[in-house]
Amino acid sequence: MTMASTLRAAWQAGKPVFGMWAALPSPFAAELMASPNVGYICVDQQHGLIDYAQAVPMFTAIEARGTVALTRVPANQAWMIGKSLDAGAQGVVVPMVSTREEALNAVAACRYPPHGNRSFGPIRAAVVSEKRDADSLGNSVVCFVMVETREGLANIDAIASTPGLDGIYVGPADLALGLGLPPDLDKTEPEHIAAVQSILDACRRHGIVAGIQCASGQAGRRYAELGFGLITVGKDTSLLQAAARHEIRIATGAIAPTAAVAQGGYT
Repeated sequence: MTMASTLRAAWQAGKPVFGMWAALPSPFAAELMASPNVGYICVDQQHGLIDYAQAVPMFTAIEARGTVALTRVPANQAWMIGKSLDAGAQGVVVPMVSTREEALNAVAACRYPPHGNRSFGPIRAAVVSEKRDADSLGNSVVCFVMVETREGLANIDAIASTPGLDGIYVGPADLALGLGLPPDLDKTEPEHIAAVQSILDACRRHGIVAGIQCASGQAGRRYAELGFGLITVGKDTSLLQAAARHEIRIATGAIAPTAAVAQGGYT
């Protein structure tokens, strides 16, 4: 059994999986986020400050804590997807997918022939999964694509019905830009809400998982109740900034003290 199989087991049981997002190039920061009940950490190689050489030890740190390591690749390029999977990522989130052909290309980059075109060289993946056969290595990893444009929304059923695709992941900020709206999370504009709902509905019709990026655990709970299955509830950069600002505002008297999380020793 691979780590990614824990995600599929949860989805098959109708349960959402909550996770975190890593934008800082720090294995220790990723390790700290891998607390109990964090189902996955996605290492962001697209918009984060992380390159491939930094991502690999982050995968190691995440997996050592028993958490699934996913990664958002920089682009829908087969060599980028394959290289991250060979390094031990248990799945990929592929940005800017607007057509079925692009979705097919993303899936093919994750699977070995005859189901795809991934080149065989699982240098670390074989260590993580303790397997070397192409079927186990290729079929175990999860593949999500991001629909972020009007073109993608128009093609949503064609994308969602792509064979081998595990799910569609909503990046609310880029989706907002694609709709001509200001980029942000937890959008309230009716057009954005309708677009997110259309993605969720398409995932349901075609039996795949809907994922989404949220600004808080509260928002994550709400999306779970709507039916999303892969839900990111926090990002290292945002959490660090928010916590620092909050504590300083209390210390300087700018806001009244509130119940705080005990910081304790060195953790």
